[in-house]
Amino acid sequence: MPVAEPGDAAPEATAETDNAPETTAETDTEAEAGTKPEAVDGTEREPEAAAAADGTEPEPEVAEAAAGPKTEAAAAADRTEPEAAAADGTEAEPEAAEAAAGPKTEAADRTEAAVDADAGSESVPVPEDGPRPRRRGWAAWSGRVRERRQTWRDAHPTASSALSIGVNVLCAVLVIAALVMPNSLAGLGPAKFLRIPSEGVVAAAVALVLPRRPRIVMAVVFGVVLGALTLVNFMDMGFYEYLGRNFNPVLDWSLLGDAEAYLEDTLGRTATVAISVSAVVLLLLLFVLLALATVRLSNLLARHPGRATRGTLIAGVVWITCSSFGLQGLGGVPLASDRTAVALKARSQQVRDTLRDEAEFRKVAKVDAFGNTPPDQLLTSLRGKDVVFTFIESYGRSAIEDPIEAPGVDNTLAVRTQALAKAGYHAKSGWLTSATYGGSSWLGHSTTMSGLWVSNQQRYRTVMASDHLSITKAFQKTGDFDTVGVMPGIQKGWPEQSYYGLDKVYNAFQLGYRGPKFSWSTMPDQYALQQFQDRVHSKKPADGKSRMSFLILTSSHQPWAPIPKMVPWDQLGDGSVFNAIQKAGNKASDVIADTTKSRQEYGKSVQYSVTALTEWLERYGNDNTVLVFLGDHQPIARVSGNHASRDVPISIVAKDPKVLDAVNSWNWTDGLRPAHNAPVWKMSAFRDKFLAAYGSTPDPKSN
Repeated sequence: MPVAEPGDAAPEATAETDNAPETTAETDTEAEAGTKPEAVDGTEREPEAAAAADGTEPEPEVAEAAAGPKTEAAAAADRTEPEAAAADGTEAEPEAAEAAAGPKTEAADRTEAAVDADAGSESVPVPEDGPRPRRRGWAAWSGRVRERRQTWRDAHPTASSALSIGVNVLCAVLVIAALVMPNSLAGLGPAKFLRIPSEGVVAAAVALVLPRRPRIVMAVVFGVVLGALTLVNFMDMGFYEYLGRNFNPVLDWSLLGDAEAYLEDTLGRTATVAISVSAVVLLLLLFVLLALATVRLSNLLARHPGRATRGTLIAGVVWITCSSFGLQGLGGVPLASDRTAVALKARSQQVRDTLRDEAEFRKVAKVDAFGNTPPDQLLTSLRGKDVVFTFIESYGRSAIEDPIEAPGVDNTLAVRTQALAKAGYHAKSGWLTSATYGGSSWLGHSTTMSGLWVSNQQRYRTVMASDHLSITKAFQKTGDFDTVGVMPGIQKGWPEQSYYGLDKVYNAFQLGYRGPKFSWSTMPDQYALQQFQDRVHSKKPADGKSRMSFLILTSSHQPWAPIPKMVPWDQLGDGSVFNAIQKAGNKASDVIADTTKSRQEYGKSVQYSVTALTEWLERYGNDNTVLVFLGDHQPIARVSGNHASRDVPISIVAKDPKVLDAVNSWNWTDGLRPAHNAPVWKMSAFRDKFLAAYGSTPDPKSN
C-alpha cells in the first residue's frame, strides 16, 4: 500500500465559499511534524487508518496526496455528497471543490468511502481538534454577498471600475463638503465648497501611517465627528434664521420641544410627525454615510500608498501656498480652508464660556440695587394707580421702520395716538434693546422685569430661582396692590408666577374661549383683553387696594397666518365669532414659504395687536389707568433681515400728566411711535430707571 512521505504532503490551502462547509481540518501533532503515524505496536499506519483510529478526518490535501485512483465505491459516495449538503441546508460549490482538490487517488477514494460508511453508522461526537462547523447567519450571508459581488465584477469589469471610481468621488465630495460647509444660509454658495480643507490633508497623512485596525477606528471616529459638526452647522442655520444667533450645544436642546410644538400648532400633528421622523432618519443617514465614506477613502489610500503619499504632499504644499499668499477663488473666498478646526475651537470655547457664565451670573443675580428697599419706599408715585404692563409679541423696530411693514404700522400708530388723545390719553415712546431675537419671548419678559440681562435659558432658570426683585413683585411687595396676570399663551403649569409676584394668573384654559386657534396663538388679542376686562379690570380690588396687571398678547406671533380681525366688542361672546374669520384667513404653510408675504402679514398682525390694545384702553381705561406696553423681541431674521437691530419700541400711556412728567428726563418721543433717533437703552436698564422715576429709593442688597 502506498505511504505518504513527509515530502509528499501538499501545502495547506483554505478555500472560503459562501454555501459550502469549511473543509480545513487539523491533523495530529506527529503529522504536522512531518513524521508517519505509528500504531500501538510501533508499526507504520496508513493516513486513513491513523485518522480513523484518532477519531479525526485526515487533511483532504494529505489524503489526496497519499491516495491513488478512485474506486467505484468512492465515486458513488461523491455523487451522494450534493444530496447530503442539501439535507444540511447548504449548497456545495462544485467549482470551488474541484479547484481546491487535485486528481483523486485510489487511496483517497478508499478514505472517503470509509468516512461515508462511518457517517451512516453510529454518530460520534466531534472532537475539539475536528473540523470546524459550517458558517451560518451573518457570516454565511456576507460571504454570499462578497461572492456575488465578485462574480458581477468579473463579468462586468468596465462597469465595475466605473462604479468604484464614481463611489470614491462621491465619498470625497461628501467629506470635503462637510469639512468646508458654512453654518448660515447666507453663507451658502458654490465658492464656499471649492476650497482645500486642511483637516482633510492632515487626516489623509495620518491614515497613511497607521496600521489597518487603528486606521479604520480613526476613520470611523473622524466620520462621526464630521457628522456631529454638520448637524451643528444645520442647527446654526435654523437658529440664525429664526433667533439671530448660533446654536448653543449646552443650552439649546431644550428648545427643540418648543420648536415641535410650534410646528404642530402651525402645520398640524401629521405634518409635524412626518417632519420629525424624516429629520431623525436623515440625521442617522448623515452619520452612517460620513462614517462609511471616511472608511472607504482610508482604505483607498492604504491600497495605493505611493500615489496617496504623493497626492497628500502636493495637497499640503498647495494649501500652505494658498494660505501664505492669501489666494482667493470665486467671490473672493480663500482657497485654503480650516473651517472645521476653527469651528471645533469656537465650540469648545463656547462650552467653556457657557459653563463659566453660569457661576458668574449667579453672583450677579445676588446683587440688587433695590433688594433691601422697604415696602413703603417702593413706587410711591404710583400708589392709587391702575397699572397695566403688556407685551406685544414680536413687536420690533422693523415693524416701524421696514419699508414693507412700516407704512401700515406707522399709520396705525398715528391713528391710535390721535384716538387716545381725544379720549384724554397721552404717550411717550422710546427704544429698548432686547436680550433675545426672533423667539424665546420669556427672555425678553424676564430681562425687562428683573433688570438683569437674561440672554439664555440657563440665566433664565437662575433668575426664576432667585429673589432678585422684579418690577411686578415690587408692586406686590408694597402691600398696596393686587397683582394679576393674564397669559393666553400659557397652556401648562407656570411656576414663574411666584418670581413675578402675581397673586392670580389666568392661563389659556381659564378665559372661557370656545373659538378657533390662530396657528400658535390660542385666541385673538381682542378676546383676551375683553376677558381681562370682564374678569379683572372691571372689578375693584379688595381692601381699597390698587391693581397691577401683567398681560402677554400673542396674535402677532409667527407664522402670522391666519390673522384675526377686529369685531365689535359687544359681539365677542365666547369667541365663536372668530370661526369664519379663521377659515377665511391665509394658510400658515403659504405664508411661511413666501418671505415677502411673511413680512406683509407680520406688519398686519402688529397693526391688529396695537389696535386691540389701544381700543381696549380707549373703551375701558380711567383717569388712574397707566399702560406700559412694549415688544419682547424683533421678528425672525427672514422678516426683519439678517443684520437687523434687536431694538423694540416701548410706550407709556396715561391721562394723569404727572405720570409722563416723571419720565421727561428720558427724552422719549411724544406719541406711540418712537423717533428713529430716540434714546436706546438695554432692556435690562429699564427696571432701575422705572423704579427710580416713580418714587423708589435704592437700597442695595448683595449676598
